[in-house]
Parts: sequence; C-alpha cells; structure tokens
Amino acid sequence: MSVLIYTEIAKGKVKKSSLEAINYGSRIAAQLNTTATAVIAGDADLTDLGKAGAKKVLKLKNDKLANLDGMYLTAAIEQAVKSEDAKIIIFSHDFTGKEIAPRLAAKLKAGIVAGAVDNPVISGDAFSVKKNVFSGKATAMYSINSAVKIISLLPNSFPVALTDGTAEAVDFPVNLDAVNSPVKVKEVKKVTTELNLPDAELVVSAGRGLKGPENWGMIEELAHELGAATACSRPVADMHWRPHHEHVGQTGVAIRPNLYIAIGISGAIQHLAGVNGSKTIVVINSDKEAPFFKSADYGIVGDAFEIVPKLITAVKEFKANHH
Repeated sequence: MSVLIYTEIAKGKVKKSSLEAINYGSRIAAQLNTTATAVIAGDADLTDLGKAGAKKVLKLKNDKLANLDGMYLTAAIEQAVKSEDAKIIIFSHDFTGKEIAPRLAAKLKAGIVAGAVDNPVISGDAFSVKKNVFSGKATAMYSINSAVKIISLLPNSFPVALTDGTAEAVDFPVNLDAVNSPVKVKEVKKVTTELNLPDAELVVSAGRGLKGPENWGMIEELAHELGAATACSRPVADMHWRPHHEHVGQTGVAIRPNLYIAIGISGAIQHLAGVNGSKTIVVINSDKEAPFFKSADYGIVGDAFEIVPKLITAVKEFKANHH
C-alpha cells in the first residue's frame, strides 16, 4: 500500500501546487507507516519530487496521454493506483484535479473530499478532512469511510518544504486500448505568462473599473514590478478584454495568494468566492460603497488611474533603495 499523488508539469518543471500535494501526501504516508509515490505524465526535472517527499515516481507512458484528454489520464492513473495498491490518492484542486479526481472516485468507488485546506485527522480507522464550505465563509470536517480515499488539496494551503530526499523514477507503460473517448482535442493553447496564476504568491487583478483593455498596461507594469501574476473579474474575461485563464472567482480560478490587489472590482459574492482564501486583500475602488471593502484588509478609495501609477513609482523607488 502507498499514498499516490498525481503530479503536473508546466513548462518542463513540476508545478508548485503539485509539490505541495507531494508534501501533503508524504505527511499522510508517514502517519500510516507507508511511502508516497508520485505519478507523472510527461518529461521534467524530477529532482524536486524526491525533495518534496516522494520515494518513487511512476512515469506514465502512452502516446495517447499527450493530447490532454481526461478520460485517458483517468484510466492511466487508475492502472497506477491498482499497481501500487494505493488506498489514498492526492490531487491538487486545480483544473486537472477537478476533471480527473471525481472520475477516478466513481471508477474506484472512493470517497472524495475536493478542496481540502488542512492535514487529515487520522485516528484508527477514522479519517476526516477539513474543507471550505459556503463559498469560503465556513469550514467543515468530512469523514471518508470508503476503503479508497481521494483528496484534492486547495493550492497555496501549505508552503512547500524541500529536504535532501531522493525518489526512484520508473517507467510505467499503460494500456489505453479499451478507452473509447468521445473527446477530440482540436488544439492546445499554452499560457505564455511568466507566472502560473494558482501558484502565484502575489496577484494583481482588475475589473470593469479600468474601462477598457487598452488601460491594462499599468496593471501589467505593477504586476511585473511586484513579481506578481495578473488576474481579472468575470465580466472582463467575458468581454474579451483579458484571456479567460486570468478570470478568478467562483466560476473561474480559485486562488490563495499571500497578497491580492483588486483594482476597479466591486467584489460581488461570486468573485469573493474565488479569492477569499488570500492572506491579505488590498482593494482600490472609486466607489466607497463597493462591497469589496468589507472583505479588504486595506482599502483605498480613489481613481485607479491616479493611484496605480503612484504605486508603480513607489515600488520602483523601494526596489532601487533596497538592492
């Protein structure tokens, strides 16, 4: 028996959220006196997998996995689970985790907790996991009673801790001939931004208050100076001012950065649901009645077109004086 962790690659490197998941899985494995096995599809530098706590890495091998079809990936991971006799499977609660984990749970008749925010409480046969409920307004403990248990971990719930551990990497050929997927992947568009939004520690986000896509230069400049990722509200993505992968909120990407700066976003409940796990929220809005101010740690009432350039100048001066 082992704890199995699905691990994702972005731009030839293991994603930070996956290293968090390996940390998480290795802590569970230590409690259960077993080991953590990472499962990966694709090629990357695997050194950090061992450092994060994996003892073994299964490299899924089948040409069909290259087209990012969730049905193929689910079947491949299922074969890895059975080969390792894994009773606990960990995902990151990101796009892939949301697509694969429920499918795998159905195939394995496994109990699943999606979006866990804390280490599970394990006592004898009792196994319970904490997750956010009511769009992040409360937390609840869920007991998993099934023989096989699946957990997806909300990204940025834990800092990544690396040691000098190593992992043995082995090829794991999978047979996908029996999988008849109705999905046809027509094209894959890769994000070219420097930072992956769910992994970002700092995020600068903007909404309709910016009045048009031509005004996004100052948002990108502020983000660049801070070393932050950029994001947007749903109306901005719907109007094609910004790409959909930048949309944060209940129907977009859920993020938990250390700092979230919201510029010209009113703060509707659907938006808050995707960002209220942020450690610190700064709101800049000309409307002092904007609901977002109620959730903000810091708020500035004023015109973004005056405030943001001043912020950029202040950040540049700060960096110049602290080099």
